[in-house]
Amino acid sequence: QVQLVESGGGLVQPGGSLRLSCTASGSIFSIYAMSWYRQAPGKQHDLVATITDGGTPTYADSVKGRFTISRDTAKNTVFLQMNSLKPEDTAVYYCSAEVQNFKGTIPYDYWGQGTQVTVSS
Repeated sequence: QVQLVESGGGLVQPGGSLRLSCTASGSIFSIYAMSWYRQAPGKQHDLVATITDGGTPTYADSVKGRFTISRDTAKNTVFLQMNSLKPEDTAVYYCSAEVQNFKGTIPYDYWGQGTQVTVSS
């Protein structure tokens, strides 16, 4: 019912920057929180950043001061600006959105397919 499509991943050198985007489409009445998660090989799925429908962001300690989450509510899009990237930021990054499909229904969490970010020299 809802599709999330991420873009912007790739290979970057340590200290470099990337900007991820994720756009939701489909049966959308309202979107509440939007988030970015990441999963490195052999590691658990970790929350990177969340932004509420009111625009309040929260971050994992490991990315504070380096990553910035933002959203364009009119376009159902969330962004993740990643600066000062480190090799330990290498992972598949997934976006998630808490979506209310129709007025009066319970919101449901939807996920994108993920985009690879590799930080290496």
